[in-house]
Amino acid sequence: MHSNHLLLEEPIRMASILEPSKASFFPAMTKIVGTLGPKSRSVEVISACLMAGMSVARFDFSWGDSEYHQETLENLRAAVKDTKKLCAVMLDTVGPEMQVINTTEKSISLNEGDIVVLTPNQSQEASSKVLPINFSGLSKAVKKGDTIFVGQYLFTGSETTSVWLEVTEVKGEDVVCVVKNTATLAGVLFTLHVSQVHIDLPTLTDKDKEVISTWGQKNKIDFLSLSYTRHAEDVREAREFLSKFSDISQTQIFAKIENVEGLTHFDEILQEADGIILSRGNLGIDLPPEKVFLFQKAALYKCNVAGKPAVVTRVVDSMTGNLRPTRAEATDVANAVLDGSDAILLGAETLRGLYPVETISTVGKICAEAEKVFNQDLYFKKTVRYVGEPMSHLESIASSAVRAAIKVKASVIICFTSSGRAARLIAKYRPTMPVLSVVIPRLKTNQLKWSFSGAFEARQSLIVRGLLPMLADPRHPAESTNATNESVLKVALDHGKASGLIKSHDRVVVCQKVGDASVVKIIELED
Repeated sequence: MHSNHLLLEEPIRMASILEPSKASFFPAMTKIVGTLGPKSRSVEVISACLMAGMSVARFDFSWGDSEYHQETLENLRAAVKDTKKLCAVMLDTVGPEMQVINTTEKSISLNEGDIVVLTPNQSQEASSKVLPINFSGLSKAVKKGDTIFVGQYLFTGSETTSVWLEVTEVKGEDVVCVVKNTATLAGVLFTLHVSQVHIDLPTLTDKDKEVISTWGQKNKIDFLSLSYTRHAEDVREAREFLSKFSDISQTQIFAKIENVEGLTHFDEILQEADGIILSRGNLGIDLPPEKVFLFQKAALYKCNVAGKPAVVTRVVDSMTGNLRPTRAEATDVANAVLDGSDAILLGAETLRGLYPVETISTVGKICAEAEKVFNQDLYFKKTVRYVGEPMSHLESIASSAVRAAIKVKASVIICFTSSGRAARLIAKYRPTMPVLSVVIPRLKTNQLKWSFSGAFEARQSLIVRGLLPMLADPRHPAESTNATNESVLKVALDHGKASGLIKSHDRVVVCQKVGDASVVKIIELED
């Protein structure tokens, strides 16, 4: 075959691999969720994380108290002010997580073939013979032959920092295990995970409720990450609890799928939740390694067609201690993007990793490269086919806006919205260009005071692939006469130009309401 034939048949040009990556004002359309902790809580580091591409800050309450996290959040607010980069806040619940308590903080060495006892008696000191745990019902849940994983941030794939135990017998409330690999456990808390066994603990614990009603309400959190979601009922209960507090009644619930139980009820959970987090660390324990990728592809496809954001975790574990990811990790990040992930969640990598800023920057660059080869045409056709006919009014407008933008090679789609729904629908069709979501605030009242909605909606689009939110002036309603729309459009265009999204002579697709009609129009910019 002649070489010129090859050129036509290559989906990715080899020459493009050798071209240097172009620096752009935002690293990628795929969003990055960073977990803030000991190595990433100063104003300087958070500012650098925001500049590198972090758009959601995650606060993990499985360690650290409310005061500690409040301090970090104040630093985040200062960093947002300094950098002028919007950032949403995600509260991650502890959920029914079992933990080994190591009050002495001494390292515990376990050797292959040794016997170790897991006991609910927390007055005992953690050692290589005894590991005290925070759950008294373990002996009732397990049987001989079951596997239990213990480690900091769970089984990382690094066999020296997490241990694999096999249950040999149950003695009263104690569980006797044989150690299957030599490892050293270091730190105060180690997570304990029993493979494929139902643990009888509530998904939203009393501790979680206390944190949500105090810290969560006070700080008007944007997202609640519901750890160990196992049934749709878990999401409904969490939503009912949030609705008791007016300040967080709009908070979106992201169901965290961490075990086979959540996997079994995935479809019903997806219907109830606002988004899904695929917790691959824990799932990698519950599932055989050869099945993990299948779950990722199937789950992301379901989230995509439902138009709900999907977040993938545990992508660059090795960057916790290294400046570069492994080849497998770099490929894994790209595949998560090609599979349809909205956001990548970094846990230990930014929480206690040595290179939080570099990690965000590296992941952002990989995402941006993967987006260049994302098969948008195929994706668009599949989504339209799945939605079927007749399409709803909004769905039809959203898909038309994306099709028009691609046909005219628009540099950006501008969408006016008050609830954020229209912009999310446009993003569902994965346009190749960013969507500038202009959120128009609405005046609302609780009979005691007036307030504007809009800030929540703007921040909540920071987890959706391709959406760039901008809060409009409340004096410009979204559905109104042409004159006010023109003025708010000018503000949006100016914002796009200032941020480097739009240049003169570019084409822009605008999606807006005029009176009762929804309109998609194409604008060609002059000098």
